[in-house]
Amino acid sequence: MEIKYWSDIACPFCYIGSTRMKKALKELNLYDETPLEFKSFQLDPTLPTKTDKTMLENFSSGHGMTTEQATAQIEQISKMGATDGLKVDLLNAVPTNTLDAHRLIKLTDSLGNRDLTERVIDAFYQVYFSNGESIADHAVLKKAATAAGLDAKKIDEVLNSKQFEREVCSDEIEAQKLGIQGAPFFVIDNKYGISGAQPYETFVQALQQVQAKEG
Repeated sequence: MEIKYWSDIACPFCYIGSTRMKKALKELNLYDETPLEFKSFQLDPTLPTKTDKTMLENFSSGHGMTTEQATAQIEQISKMGATDGLKVDLLNAVPTNTLDAHRLIKLTDSLGNRDLTERVIDAFYQVYFSNGESIADHAVLKKAATAAGLDAKKIDEVLNSKQFEREVCSDEIEAQKLGIQGAPFFVIDNKYGISGAQPYETFVQALQQVQAKEG
């Protein structure tokens, strides 16, 4: 079994959904033997790297909501994350571009160290959802990635260039070809698709069904 999943660091449902999928894999003793590939999917590639907009302003304008509606929706998402033991402080998140975070994830993935890749992805989610820091700030990215174990020199080389932009773009083109219009989206064995942050039990059931079909 192998799993590819399209995800964005700025997506709370990606954070929640991938956490549930990984938990389900561990529950079924499949995690260690199942390749799990993070595929880049920028929810809004037009966002700037620097902004004075608050998440509330960005969320309400982007979803056509009043401030009150946006606040209620953000609070609901935060509670959803809390049920999975995640701190999703979406209200204080900084709505900025995620391309450089994706490029660093691609760098990490190219090194072939799964544990390191998972630590870097988790560190970036922490930056965005727990720390209220800009995921587009190079100093912030470098601090988080080095703390996770990524080599500082390699980080600088990528951030000071356009390395791995093509790989990020390739993931997004692949998503378009597959008809994937939102994230998270999980593809198991290039056959079975799961869309969104489904309940944990749904992931368990889906994995069991694939196991039974694939033998």
